[in-house]
Amino acid sequence: MKDKTKQAKPDKRELIYDALEALMCTVPFNKISVESIAKKAGVGKGSVYYYFESKDDILSSVIERSYRRAIREYLNDIRYEQSALGRIKQLFRSVIRKDFGDSRQNLIITLHLHDDLMLHYKLKSIAVQELSPILTVLLEQGIEEGSIKMEYPKESAEIIVSVLTVFLDNTLQDGGSLKKKLKIFANVLETCLHTQKGSFDFLFDTLDEEYMG
Repeated sequence: MKDKTKQAKPDKRELIYDALEALMCTVPFNKISVESIAKKAGVGKGSVYYYFESKDDILSSVIERSYRRAIREYLNDIRYEQSALGRIKQLFRSVIRKDFGDSRQNLIITLHLHDDLMLHYKLKSIAVQELSPILTVLLEQGIEEGSIKMEYPKESAEIIVSVLTVFLDNTLQDGGSLKKKLKIFANVLETCLHTQKGSFDFLFDTLDEEYMG
């Protein structure tokens, strides 16, 4: 008797995402064509345009997927975190691990090496869009708990995410310099959020783990 179980076909969107992500590890974005993406994905050019309006549209979706993966990891990690500061720690750790993880998925390094300012701007914009709402909620929880004292959590979350993204983007080739900046950033956060000293030391500790991992 034949097995009638059918294997699910791969999602063409995911194939297209993977194709662009793989190409960006070796080819500057402005040198990648829709045709090359389609060929790498094993789909027709028409299929690409069926799902996406342009190459930039694919890029935005790829970057969003990268951050969604970090957010899923974060949501899994916070199950045992009881405090807002603990949950903030896990959010930042997830983002740093994403930025220094598997080189195939490490879009920040790719964008830095290709020095495309438009892509840098897109990356920062999506980071703020994806991460700021989560950080806003965590800051509000910290205010309610009394572990954080501050005003304007929404605006502060956007600034924090923007600054952290800039650090991880522009100083990737110099781990020592990045660590110093993250130490300063940790001190600034402690001062602005009125938290206990050492509350954000995990920022540069996580960086050590990723460089040494």
